[in-house]
Amino acid sequence: MIFDPIYLIVIGVPFLLSLYVSSKLKSKFSHYSKVYLANGMSGKEIAEKMLSDNGIHDVKVISVQGQLTDHYNPANKTVNLSEVVYHERNAAAAAVAAHECGHAVQHARAYKWLEMRSKMVPAVNISSRLLQWVLMGGIVLYFSSGNSIVLWVGIALFAVTTLFAFVTLPVEYDASNRALAWLKQKNMVMPNEYEGAQDALKWAARTYLVAALGSLAQLLYFVMIAMRGRD
Repeated sequence: MIFDPIYLIVIGVPFLLSLYVSSKLKSKFSHYSKVYLANGMSGKEIAEKMLSDNGIHDVKVISVQGQLTDHYNPANKTVNLSEVVYHERNAAAAAVAAHECGHAVQHARAYKWLEMRSKMVPAVNISSRLLQWVLMGGIVLYFSSGNSIVLWVGIALFAVTTLFAFVTLPVEYDASNRALAWLKQKNMVMPNEYEGAQDALKWAARTYLVAALGSLAQLLYFVMIAMRGRD
């Protein structure tokens, strides 16, 4: 199967797109890290103000190690900002900080897509652990004996992770929209700074889009394998 031209295309095209988008994302953030905010606020200060403006007072903004490790943790209600975002005072830091606070606002407002995503996490964790072995075993068993039961179980596990990837899309896009709307409405950034934040978040969202489409392509390929019969 690994030499199947169709399979190589299915995994190769999304992989190349992912590399391109990731490269562009790093380039954009590097560029907008040099666009310093006229208001002089750090990522931490941006995050704290956005939370306050949205009436959220039970979420802490903390610094975490790493690069692009920024995330919102609904379990302990923390906005976790990488050190460079937490301390820096530029358009890239403002964009990331506001985006992560967008997730906190979603949580506070019981945004339906975030709630759905959170409920899926246990199933996704189980599927991710089992997926590779079940799918590989199913393919071997299918081509050796024609028994497709295990393969279909693997496909079902893959479908769970694919669905999760697509449920993640509205969560990420909505968080960016909330962030940009707040930055603009509260006059937190100058026009050029806003454009930088908007562009950076656009490329960040595309990483999730490429991942979701790549997962769907692989899922459809395995469904095709299971349905076409033994060669």
